[in-house]
Amino acid sequence: MRIKLSAHIRTGTIMELQRNKVCGIDVHKRFLIATILCRDGKKDTQRFSVTLEDLLKFRDWVIENGCEQVAIESTGIYWHPVHSVLEGKIDLIVANSYKIKHTPGRKTDVSDSEWIAELCLNGMIEPSRIFPKDDRELRRLTRAREGYVKQMTQEKNKIHHGVNPSEWTKS
Repeated sequence: MRIKLSAHIRTGTIMELQRNKVCGIDVHKRFLIATILCRDGKKDTQRFSVTLEDLLKFRDWVIENGCEQVAIESTGIYWHPVHSVLEGKIDLIVANSYKIKHTPGRKTDVSDSEWIAELCLNGMIEPSRIFPKDDRELRRLTRAREGYVKQMTQEKNKIHHGVNPSEWTKS
């Protein structure tokens, strides 16, 4: 039995979709720096706070500028609100921080966002696995329950170990 393989599997090459305009984001606790980068070298960098109002302005800015893809570094939990605002509106890549590290030396938030945009423009970012919205909510609830069960067990153990039967007296 012969298995027919497509051309890209036989040759071992995969043609990547060429992007012409992308956005790279360096996100922090209170703000984000976003750089829109075009294949012709044009750049536009903006700073936005992470309030809902500013995140919606950011989303509109990205869409109005015709970005084909947005890449964001998965920095702690700070990427979550940005992801929520962009999800379903534009092609979004959440990149593993360790896999897109910039070269050592002097760096700024602007240079980080430019670096992420450049990697995105050239298809050099391996996306992190982001679970569907329903699964994310289920994971959040499951983790919360695990935390509550652990806390309840700790309190029971405090009560159990705090009372020594040899110290009981008959009244």
